[in-house]
Amino acid sequence: MSLPTTSAGGTLTTTHDPTRTTGDTAKQAFPALVIGVGSALALIGISELADQLEHFLWDWLPDSFGTTGENRWWIFGMLTVVGLAVGLVVWLAPGHAGPDPATTGLVSAPLPLWVLPGLAVALVICLAGGTSLGPENPIIAINVGLAVWLLSRWLPNVPGAFGTVLAISGTVGAMFGTPVAAALLLTEMKEFHQRGSLWDNLFAPLVAAGSGGLTMYLLESPTLSVSVPKMGTPGWDDLLSGLVIAVIATLVTLVGLYAYNPLHKLFRLLPHPVFIFLAGGLVLGMLGAIGGEITLFKGLEQMKELTDTAGDYTVGGLILIALVKLGAMVVAATAGFRGGRIFPSVFIGLAIGQVAHAIDNDIPLALAIACGILGVVLVVSRDGWLSLFMAVAIVGDANVLPLLCLIILPVWLIVSARPEMIATPTEPAENQPPRQSA
Repeated sequence: MSLPTTSAGGTLTTTHDPTRTTGDTAKQAFPALVIGVGSALALIGISELADQLEHFLWDWLPDSFGTTGENRWWIFGMLTVVGLAVGLVVWLAPGHAGPDPATTGLVSAPLPLWVLPGLAVALVICLAGGTSLGPENPIIAINVGLAVWLLSRWLPNVPGAFGTVLAISGTVGAMFGTPVAAALLLTEMKEFHQRGSLWDNLFAPLVAAGSGGLTMYLLESPTLSVSVPKMGTPGWDDLLSGLVIAVIATLVTLVGLYAYNPLHKLFRLLPHPVFIFLAGGLVLGMLGAIGGEITLFKGLEQMKELTDTAGDYTVGGLILIALVKLGAMVVAATAGFRGGRIFPSVFIGLAIGQVAHAIDNDIPLALAIACGILGVVLVVSRDGWLSLFMAVAIVGDANVLPLLCLIILPVWLIVSARPEMIATPTEPAENQPPRQSA
């Protein structure tokens, strides 16, 4: 079988060890089970804290002032205050709440244990405060840090990269509710393209992903899908219309991609991290006031709301929602708010699919939404398997899969020639002292 190791450059690799037996593989099940369950519990705990804080900020507090969380002035003011709060945490917390998330992908190097509390606090504030980011990057970083620390004390002879793989698998399985998502994600990582059986390599990660997903279902019963009519038997006209929608979704998201690095550099011109996040909060507040409450937060509940109420919007209104959400995601990420880009990108894709269906009702809604999600997530994640999985999982209709497997091919040719949605690292302002005026 293959065991994860860490190369000299610090990247995760696997090395084939023909002396290992099936019994050795089975021994990995228990630590995988523990880390999978623990990863799900960490996600549930942070999500619950964020939900309680969200209720306070957006329900109880505005009600006590005689208004509602849907008030556009409240949205503007709250996001501005959230920017200030996150800026203070990033500035003052040990380790500055982890690295700048705009410069990292879904997975980064394990963080020291003492950095994780600040990252968790910043994540809770971002999730509850309405920033257009999901929990995925920070919660993976938190779970990876905890797993590597735990294994270093529990099984000191096991490489730290093993804990990294298990924590990623457990967290992804919990977030997306199935170990299939984790398996697809891991097979795209070059570290798994080594000698030995793929299923040997995936044995422990699947245990972690399965236990994480089951724990989430037993305690939270989450559902990613939206309620849309099944599309029926696919036809050639569906292939053409789906391709057009996916290409348009891709091109729209590429606008955000090409604004990503310049906007990141623009924010870093400010002399202090608190100013960076305050400026980001101000912009997010303005975008939120324009787009309304449905364009806030990570987008999971909002995409269900938009699906149920899409008929209440004009085509122009749906376009506005999609563009505001795209802008909010790019601003939140480049300003450094702690969060991930997958969940908001799913909302953007769903909104684009709703636009296409509103323009032409003959296009099956499930296909329109799936193709919109496919195009957006492919640009944001640069991960074909994850894009296909999210597109099918959200609409809950396997009939779209054959079409998506064809549609993704030309769309991938467009995306693969473009830069990734990761900003060029610069000297982070949060690690610098404030500039002194002359």
